[in-house]
Amino acid sequence: MTEATVLYRREGNVGIITLNRPERLNAINVELLRDFMARLDQARQDKEAAVIILTGAGRAFCAGEDLKETAAGKSIETWREETDRLQDIQRVIMKLGKPLIAAVRGYAVGGGCEFAMSCDIRIASEDAQFGFPETGVGLTVTTAGTKLLTQLVGLGKAKELIFAGEFIDAQEATRIGLVNRVVPNDNLLDEALAMAQKIGERSPLALKLSRIAIDQGLDASFEQILEIEAGHLLICVGAQNQAEFVEKKLAEMKRK
Repeated sequence: MTEATVLYRREGNVGIITLNRPERLNAINVELLRDFMARLDQARQDKEAAVIILTGAGRAFCAGEDLKETAAGKSIETWREETDRLQDIQRVIMKLGKPLIAAVRGYAVGGGCEFAMSCDIRIASEDAQFGFPETGVGLTVTTAGTKLLTQLVGLGKAKELIFAGEFIDAQEATRIGLVNRVVPNDNLLDEALAMAQKIGERSPLALKLSRIAIDQGLDASFEQILEIEAGHLLICVGAQNQAEFVEKKLAEMKRK
């Protein structure tokens, strides 16, 4: 039986989604997109998983569109299905309800870079490469990447990266705000797990509502975000388990 092109496992309270086509640098095809959607749904429903890590098997995070399959010829129906699935993945990630961390090694280009940008936090190994080759092969960015990239690096830099199609290394990606931090290659998953576990110690409800507020705030007016934040605070205060986190924090402060 052929192994799934996307895998899911959990370590403690951290779920790990792994793109699993290492022989093709985890390049995107319809089968991978179907499996990715299923694993995202599994992660969303896993009540024991407070934080999710997205990574790639082998030498790369994701090399984008599988150009070998593209060169062999794909029908317009296949392109439509792939486009729909790519965009549905972005919608599911937005509604995941849990922080999502990308652990990126090697290539994260094209749709692979968009997968990384869809995550809340990006940790890259020193050998990571980011870029958008689409315009060079007659394609365009598809998974809200034009919006996400502009929010992360600014309008001018976003246009430069997409128009010119030049790849950048992990250090440059960090400098322009595309990546949160760079770590040694061998430490990538350990560093991602450490961050996930640190985040996972906090209130799941507060994390979920904070994620919503940050994302909605990008398109909300000042008054709208104030209203959203006030509503979220009252939800937290009314939550039955919220006192547990307050007591835990007070205990930590007393020990210091």
